[in-house]
Amino acid sequence: MQQNRILPGHTIGIVGGGQLGRMMAIAAKHMGYRIVVLDPTPDCPTAQVSDRHIVADYDDIKAIKQLAELSDVVTYEFENVDLVSARYLEKHGVLPQGAELLAITQDRENEKKIIVKNNLPAASYEVIENHAELYDALDRIGFPAVLKTCRGGYDGKGQLKIESTGDIHAALGFLEQNGRCMFEQWLAFDKEISVVLTRTMDRKITFFPIAENQHENHILHKTIAPASISEATRTKALDAARSIAEEIGVVGTFAIEMFVQGEDIYINEMAPRPHNSGHFTIESCNVSQFEQHIRAICGLPLIPIEFQGASVMINLIGEDMTDYLNRMDELGGAHIHVYGKKEIKPNRKMGHITFVGSKLTQLINLVDNKQKLIAKRN
Repeated sequence: MQQNRILPGHTIGIVGGGQLGRMMAIAAKHMGYRIVVLDPTPDCPTAQVSDRHIVADYDDIKAIKQLAELSDVVTYEFENVDLVSARYLEKHGVLPQGAELLAITQDRENEKKIIVKNNLPAASYEVIENHAELYDALDRIGFPAVLKTCRGGYDGKGQLKIESTGDIHAALGFLEQNGRCMFEQWLAFDKEISVVLTRTMDRKITFFPIAENQHENHILHKTIAPASISEATRTKALDAARSIAEEIGVVGTFAIEMFVQGEDIYINEMAPRPHNSGHFTIESCNVSQFEQHIRAICGLPLIPIEFQGASVMINLIGEDMTDYLNRMDELGGAHIHVYGKKEIKPNRKMGHITFVGSKLTQLINLVDNKQKLIAKRN
């Protein structure tokens, strides 16, 4: 038997109770594992499908110790896990992903250092902390640019576009409010793609089909797989993703967002866990990003990935969920996922739907027609 193998019947702990944890738990329960989740919100999405819920903050070391005692292996569903807690779990041998992976992906500066170290393409940037450094970065990089918090941003939060001198006052205020920031060249890209992969403790790796992302209001709206990119671009993206995964010792499912400009790629951001842009894998692949993740952290062999040929995933944001559920007959063969969040809020991810087919052009046309029909009847 492989060392560190956690077989079905044992218990997996999950730090974080959102929709990603929920889908991890569903995959793990299907395989026969028991689930303990740590999250401060009662009846959170993951708790609804788990065996036990520790209701506590993520930096509650007493709760973290309890999670470690109850679990044979622990994972997380988001990267902003308290590092003290993560290091405790790693020290006690239940966190195969390790704490260093979190330390890197929690901070955009650390991510950029990995990209630069591996000679991978990315937008020009400067790390800045004061007004003088902002003006120096403007002199070197120029307009347009984007100012990003080094920590904590997601779904477009923690970012400010700087297009002209008229935006400098807002940029100075943003810097004062947020402290250390990344001043980054604004790239006029053709499209954004995601590379979602899974890597095991013994360095085996599988890649899901590269997907193309479309955003609305800085939130992922639609993911289309496979991405419409050339074979040369595809090879560059996979090689870059493999290089990063090997460099930082990824264990589990990992996602890298990239910009495509012509035939070239530029690394944007990383996520050390299953990703929104990988949800299409649940129905369109023979194994999902969530099951591969569970397999990797438990020391089980990965499944070679087979893809049906075409998939479109649409996020249901806020009231979108109600609109789509009321039009279920018009959705036809869409696979519907509702996350179990109690309160519908604007810009909150409430669920997603996935369409699967064999030919991408036909599937995109089908989905577009259904969306137009729903919008017309609202």
